[in-house]
Amino acid sequence: MLKRFNIPACPVETALLMMGDRWKVLIVRNLLTGTKRFGELKKGLDGISQKVLTDHLRIMEENGLVNRKVYAEVPPKVEYSLTELGLSLKSIHDAMRQWGEQFKASIDGNPECDKKD
Repeated sequence: MLKRFNIPACPVETALLMMGDRWKVLIVRNLLTGTKRFGELKKGLDGISQKVLTDHLRIMEENGLVNRKVYAEVPPKVEYSLTELGLSLKSIHDAMRQWGEQFKASIDGNPECDKKD
């Protein structure tokens, strides 16, 4: 987890540090609907590599946004879910979605967001 001395003084910069990456925002989007296995997450993130997804999930786990649960099975089963802190990002996600819908409507008259949300 980030140490207090590593967190920027500016709250906006702090939020960007935690979520200022395309993949992190989309990982949160996919986990807002519930717990997912790695393959489900990868399938829902068009264009992400296995390495990038793994790296982002590890960082998000270290920062307290994502829970990783490993089941003692063969083959191993791993599930990811949002922590309480991760769930607190829902309002930010919703605001971004609303803005995106309004922007799309102003550009092409089609306010409907993709069906992943």
